[in-house]
Amino acid sequence: MTRIANLRVLDIRAPTSRGLHGSDAVHGDPDYSAAYVILETDAAHAGHGITFTIGRGTEVVCAAVEALAFHVVGRDVAEITSDFGAFHRRLTNDSQLRWLGPEKGVIHLATAAIVNALWDLWAKSAGKPVWKLVCDLEPEELAAAVDWRYLTDALTREEAIEMLRAKAPGRSAREAEMRRDGYPAYITSAGWLGYPEEQVRRLCREARAAGWTRFKTKVGIDPASDARRCAVMREEIGDGCDLMADANQVWDVPQAIAWMKHLEPYGLRWIEEPTSPDDVVGHAAIRRAVGPIGVATGEHCANKVLFKQLLQMQAIDYCQVDACRLGGLNEVLAVLLLAARYDVPVCPHAGGLGLCEYVQHISMIDYVAVSGSLDGRCTEFADHLHEHFVHPARVRDGRYVVPEAPGYSIEMHPESLEALAFPNGSEWRRA
Repeated sequence: MTRIANLRVLDIRAPTSRGLHGSDAVHGDPDYSAAYVILETDAAHAGHGITFTIGRGTEVVCAAVEALAFHVVGRDVAEITSDFGAFHRRLTNDSQLRWLGPEKGVIHLATAAIVNALWDLWAKSAGKPVWKLVCDLEPEELAAAVDWRYLTDALTREEAIEMLRAKAPGRSAREAEMRRDGYPAYITSAGWLGYPEEQVRRLCREARAAGWTRFKTKVGIDPASDARRCAVMREEIGDGCDLMADANQVWDVPQAIAWMKHLEPYGLRWIEEPTSPDDVVGHAAIRRAVGPIGVATGEHCANKVLFKQLLQMQAIDYCQVDACRLGGLNEVLAVLLLAARYDVPVCPHAGGLGLCEYVQHISMIDYVAVSGSLDGRCTEFADHLHEHFVHPARVRDGRYVVPEAPGYSIEMHPESLEALAFPNGSEWRRA
């Protein structure tokens, strides 16, 4: 029996705004940050979890984590994980804190940090990486990790179990394939909006030399500069590589449709976050207007219900689930199952601090246990801050190398936590 003895939460921030890493049409000066949770136990392992943020406001998420801490401190880990779906509902339906959501906003971000720390702790105790822990669950056990309320008009628990059973016979072969080949990825860190043209060219050349064939650029400043940026990247990567664009919610619906006319010549695979993440009908209208360019979104989708509606309305071509925007892995599993039900490829959002470490597990779960397909799928990668993690995400020839260390790959080095602690860590004292 392992009991959670204490919860600590740290405000961790990296000064990435100094180099304009992560810059886009909406976020001009991001400092990649996290509310970092440590679940201390009376056993050998501790659970680590984060919610990604970009600077100011991280302290608010930390306060929300502390408000939720009583749900886990003093609890037995096996008691929680034996009925994880029911626990997740209790956590997201706190009779007082639910008023601050429900299941959205700061309180949901805090939920993700705690829930992901529980998965990290469970996987470490089992001696498995999180993806393997989930893929080894029986279909009934995996479905039991999901809170099915609000979903059954699109997918029931029983239907999900049948889907999982249908994919079970090929799991071992798909797992072996991933260990051999890795999971396909695309790179974002060559195309940040604040980078000058020559830096973009250099980074594209370096990425091509390293085996990358899928690239993303940021757009949304003005049509002429966006067209120039797409032209530069297409020139450097060639016509045989995928090029995607990300507007980071900057347009309204008619503006997005009109703007995309300027980008048609560059053979874009998708336009990402073309409008408000809450506008399901707007995404559907954009998708009808800009095809064959696909529409991708999900990075800022607050919960499983919004994803359900996007899928039901045929509003997206690519489902970009985020490991922290939703309430942790339990809710991510719900979205993976919904996307498989509607045959929409899952291409998780990453980058940031720790998101690449997380999403490699999500993509493995999707392929090995849920969808069984790589069609249209690739997972985001940005080459920043991985040195701070005990088991960092690794890529080879444009593919994620399968993580093998027990846990969720999110634990940071103690010296990194000290250096990046805000406002008194050494990185911030130096600033």
